[in-house]
Amino acid sequence: MNLTTETIWNLQGPSVYLYILKRAKDTAVAEDVLQNTFVQVHEHLGSLKDTSKVKPWVFQIARNELAKYYRKSPIAISNTQSPDTEDPLVIDEFCCFERFLEELPKHYQKVIELVYLHGKTNEEAAKELDLSLANVKARIRRAKDKLRERFQECCNFSINKSGKLEGSADCAVCDSN
Repeated sequence: MNLTTETIWNLQGPSVYLYILKRAKDTAVAEDVLQNTFVQVHEHLGSLKDTSKVKPWVFQIARNELAKYYRKSPIAISNTQSPDTEDPLVIDEFCCFERFLEELPKHYQKVIELVYLHGKTNEEAAKELDLSLANVKARIRRAKDKLRERFQECCNFSINKSGKLEGSADCAVCDSN
């Protein structure tokens, strides 16, 4: 199959757009991120070695572009400067993140989404969820523990001496995408 950017756009464009829109919750942002995603697809199409893995490759680029957007946004910048915010999860590098996030209990999932995906501070998340700051921090800690466990079980990641996940994706789920 001869892959071109146009072919990939026709096959993956709508689903990638919906994926981005679901996370960005803003059509203008989703359109910008989608455009940046397909610029990256076009520029790096030659680096795709296995054309059967075009879908996960495009979605990984979309995840990276979303992360870039949130890192550059003023909300994300103020979030990283807050002393009450724990170290952010680096979602660009981890396979299965979306699936593991969806497997979390809803109360953990919501706090992770607010703080790490929407760039809210712990205080803002506490107010929005009508919880104490201590409760938000505890939920974040427990959610991170559950996510670490899932990455270790499924994807062959390990925890280094400083307590951070390290390694590379090596699981049957990722290989089948």
